[in-house]
Amino acid sequence: MDAGEQATGTRDEHYNLVSVLYHALQGADTCDQYALDAEAEGKQDLASFFRTAQRSHTELADQAKKLLGIG
Repeated sequence: MDAGEQATGTRDEHYNLVSVLYHALQGADTCDQYALDAEAEGKQDLASFFRTAQRSHTELADQAKKLLGIG
């Protein structure tokens, strides 16, 4: 096993990118729920914040997918 691999045989860079992708997508999903909750309470300022955060997470996920060659 070379210095750039996990014990699983997965290259560190792939493992790290997949981890970032997973967490970014999870964050985007969470922000969507928070935005829906804020909208239901009529709090558009909070909903707007969560939608902005959701877009940021989605953009990060897209970058990770491209670096993995899947996007």
